[in-house]
Amino acid sequence: MAILAPSKPDLAAYETATRLGIDAIVTELRSRLGVRLVAFIAGASETRAVHQWASGTRQIRDHEVADRLRLGYQVTQLLISRDSDKVAQAWFQGLNPKLDDQSPARLLREGKLAEVGPQVLAAARAFAALG
Repeated sequence: MAILAPSKPDLAAYETATRLGIDAIVTELRSRLGVRLVAFIAGASETRAVHQWASGTRQIRDHEVADRLRLGYQVTQLLISRDSDKVAQAWFQGLNPKLDDQSPARLLREGKLAEVGPQVLAAARAFAALG
């Protein structure tokens, strides 16, 4: 009988992030991280946008914003599979030594997702592995 290698711990989170609608992703992020942090990651100037995205009354027109939120969801799911919502919030906001002492939230907001996305995900995997 063949032994299968274990999948990466965030595979389920990736698959869910890929399949869920953006309104469901925003709703979950808002619940787990808080509306202000979600707005910050998305680059929204007001929290009202987050509420409207979650309710489906406003569309996210910028695909990069939606992709940032999907990655934020994936990371959040990975972190809360090992710890609490409060720890996930702190992780996103704190200065992370694996990210050159930058906060993951700021990197997601300000960086090019193709560059910072893999770095944020790797830092989250490393943190989750310790838990």
